[in-house]
Amino acid sequence: MSADDKKTRARAPDWTPAGAPASGGVPRATSADASTPAPSSSADVDAFLARVKSMAPQATTGRGRLVFAMDATMSRQPTWDMALALQADMFHAVGEVGGLDVQLVFFRGAGECRSSKWVSDPDDLARLMTTVQCRGGYTQIGKVLSHARQETEKRKINALVYVGDCMEEAVDDLCGRAGELALHGVPVFLFQEGRDRTAESAFREIARLTKGAWCAFDQGSADQLRALLRAVAVYASGGRAALVRLSQTRDGAGAQRLLTQMKRN
Repeated sequence: MSADDKKTRARAPDWTPAGAPASGGVPRATSADASTPAPSSSADVDAFLARVKSMAPQATTGRGRLVFAMDATMSRQPTWDMALALQADMFHAVGEVGGLDVQLVFFRGAGECRSSKWVSDPDDLARLMTTVQCRGGYTQIGKVLSHARQETEKRKINALVYVGDCMEEAVDDLCGRAGELALHGVPVFLFQEGRDRTAESAFREIARLTKGAWCAFDQGSADQLRALLRAVAVYASGGRAALVRLSQTRDGAGAQRLLTQMKRN
């Protein structure tokens, strides 16, 4: 065995089990009345930006900590590569500012829910994302919420970001777990791919309970989502000054929209 092989085997695993089993037994399937995906409306975006603006940028007093969770079930396969690119781009923007540590979480398959180590290098985050492949299974959002609570009990996290397209769990259970995060002052920012009505209702309620935000996206609004993700990440890690600097760059559309909303309020 070569020296490089020994180093690879000795290295800590990228992913470890995350969260606790959700209560209520086997997840139930979503209803069949999910609507056809539609692009985010300007009202959705304005509401999202207003909510982000209202959040105090706690990370300006020290390194921020962000849990970023992904639904990796098979329903997301058609747009998985696009979503990974957007999410990686978000953290490259943060790398230009500094001050943000991120832990990735994903779920898929038969009860698999895993978390990464905490990382601050955007390249490390991109590498971790590309190791994840979609597999069939039910959503495990309850585990994600529980994991975030466990993490913030160890050391304060500033926010949980979740990207997914559906919800197949008991809403009351998820709301209870979201309430626990609210008691710890952890906002949840939910980015919904498409417009499944069951998921939208649950995601909106989680955002309301935690004083976070919800916003929908699809393939037609990829550029808009990229801009919003970058703006939120930069604002969380560097505050208003970093957001102003981002707005003056070629990729500053999202920051410009956020700053405009802030001036209105």
